Amino acid sequence: MKVLNFLKGSYEELMTKVSWSKYSELQGNSFLVIVASIIFAIVIGIIDLGFDRILNWFYQTF
Repeated sequence: MKVLNFLKGSYEELMTKVSWSKYSELQGNSFLVIVASIIFAIVIGIIDLGFDRILNWFYQTF
């Protein structure tokens, strides 16, 4: 019974109390997240490449 009451309450709250964003707003936010993720991945990749080259130089030199 508790689970059924929980599911009913959750469904009611989703349908009456939650404000859903407009589709165009979701598209804009999704695009922003994708662009930020790509930029973050590129920055992390550059940092990783730099550390790799520094450590390779260090181990070959010493």
